Amino acid sequence: MVGETDNHGRDSQELAEDRTDLAEDRTIMAVERTMASWMGSGMGLIGLGLGLRALFGQFEPSWVPKLMATFFMILAIIVVQSAKRRMCGAIQRMSSNWVDSPNTKGMELVAGGISVGAVIVGVGIWLFFE
Repeated sequence: MVGETDNHGRDSQELAEDRTDLAEDRTIMAVERTMASWMGSGMGLIGLGLGLRALFGQFEPSWVPKLMATFFMILAIIVVQSAKRRMCGAIQRMSSNWVDSPNTKGMELVAGGISVGAVIVGVGIWLFFE
């Protein structure tokens, strides 16, 4: 039968431990995918802020479109940093068995880069647009 394995000589306790290990590995991979999705959402919020600034650029008073854009920049930073914190905490609580755990330092670097980018764009909107 397809997918059938030879479990002769293994007791049910060993098989249950294997299933638990595999479930933990799947959870680690799901946490990594979720982190990537939140990073994409953060970058989308930065784009939304820029788009609103461009769409309402001629609006008076001029600080209103800047404030709208800044709100989405701040929201992007909150989303990305929250996702990073949750991902790093989840990875530290779990142990990988057959898969490599994600590099939390790399994810922290990416989250920091997106956050710094949002700050730079936000400052640029206030300094270089009237």
